[in-house]
Amino acid sequence: MTEFVLVPGLFTGQAVWRDTAGKLAAEGARVQVVDVGPVRDLEAHIARVVAAIDTIAEGQDIVLVGHDYGVYPAVGAADRRAHRVARIVYLDTGPVQDGAVALAAVPDQELRERLAEDGDMKGELPVPSREEWSRWGSTAGVSGEALDRLTAHASPQPLGTLLRPLRLTGAGDGLPTTGVLCAESGATIDTVRMLLRFGDPTMKALVRPDVTFFELPTGHWPMLSCPDELADVLLRAAAGEGTRLEAVGEEEAGEEEAGESGYLRPFLLDVPEIPRERRGAIDLYVPEGGHVSEGTESGEPRPAIVFVHGGPVPEDARPTPRDWPTLIGYARLAASRGAIGVTLDHRLHAVTAYPTAAEDVAAAVAEVRADPRVDADRIALWFFSGGGPLTAPWLAEAPPWLRCLAASYPIMAPLPNWGVNDSRFRPADVVAHGGTPPFVLIRVGREAPAVATTVAEFVGAAEAGGAPVEVIDVPGAPHAFEGLDHSDAARDAVGEAMGRVLGRLGLE
Repeated sequence: MTEFVLVPGLFTGQAVWRDTAGKLAAEGARVQVVDVGPVRDLEAHIARVVAAIDTIAEGQDIVLVGHDYGVYPAVGAADRRAHRVARIVYLDTGPVQDGAVALAAVPDQELRERLAEDGDMKGELPVPSREEWSRWGSTAGVSGEALDRLTAHASPQPLGTLLRPLRLTGAGDGLPTTGVLCAESGATIDTVRMLLRFGDPTMKALVRPDVTFFELPTGHWPMLSCPDELADVLLRAAAGEGTRLEAVGEEEAGEEEAGESGYLRPFLLDVPEIPRERRGAIDLYVPEGGHVSEGTESGEPRPAIVFVHGGPVPEDARPTPRDWPTLIGYARLAASRGAIGVTLDHRLHAVTAYPTAAEDVAAAVAEVRADPRVDADRIALWFFSGGGPLTAPWLAEAPPWLRCLAASYPIMAPLPNWGVNDSRFRPADVVAHGGTPPFVLIRVGREAPAVATTVAEFVGAAEAGGAPVEVIDVPGAPHAFEGLDHSDAARDAVGEAMGRVLGRLGLE
């Protein structure tokens, strides 16, 4: 028989698990929800989970389930009782290692920094109000009644549980694990696969037969929004079911199912092999005898389109973004139609690095404009995926030479599980006031729900503010579709978007 030990996350206790625990019990499993009680630090919380394990008879398959912060005491207890634990389930949270600090589970960058600076081990975080829960994770799917229950049963979070490092001996290394991802929080299996393809070392460590993943189409509190579905997933996880990362090669699956990022596959259009010119962090693709619009003579300065990759991309990812086939394809397409195409590498290596990435992009644009072959008064910027928030500074203070912005399947605001609250990178807040440059947006139909929400908010704000946003829909296409969908509709969308941008630059 399986016995689940459920470890609540920030502010929560036994009440939040009521419905899921009841469903598990009805299916024949035994369940304990760890009572955090008046623990003051992480070690005390780990001891509470160890005590729960020690009450379970030998021979039971023990599955530890940690929700956000709760994974820290769960993993700590597994390290102390590795021989008793059959599996660890990470519920809407990432992997943790020796020395990790649970403060990372706080989804608010500014608050994390302030708490780390204060270092007050004896204080506590106050319970969020009913209206504040969305700051601590997506509340998608949570009913008003459930939100009331969440608020009524919440308890202050002792800072000692968040500031004391997790200490592991390594005894629990290699235990079977399952990640349950909540799509409305911004985490999906496709995201995990993309990070794996980018070479993220954390993801590489999860390529094992006993590591599985599930995805739920809900927010951060599935025990409230879909308790029965969560119980079903936990039962399947205990049985060793789920998606495995090792099945990502083309020999096991088709191109899209294989999970390889579209950025790394061949571009959907045949474009001329225009050579690059590499200058520091930028590459230029300069037209040579390609299409030149009427009135533009050879040798005259040409407009430029700067293509800005998304992310976060691990710092050691290879190839780097400017060598991705998708970015090269767009730059060569632009050059074949008369503009100078530019790609670059910027330092969006973490969700907290948008300010650094913005500086890199601004520096690259300045360098491009200084090139004598570039018409410095005709520049367009084209952003991809996680680069979407980087459009906000250009929307807010658009110089006269910026003729157009474009974005392909963009993330138009920091996702709920990022914990980034920097108002400088929220394009919807800017575009709502109008007065922004023309904006061409490629929107895909098979987008992750959390990403689609940010796009809808941006488009709605643009409409309300009368901003000139032109949307090109590709209904059947996935995120990063250029390497995954070579249909006529996808090809036409890229061609149409390029035509509209070039038109703003005076080329078509």
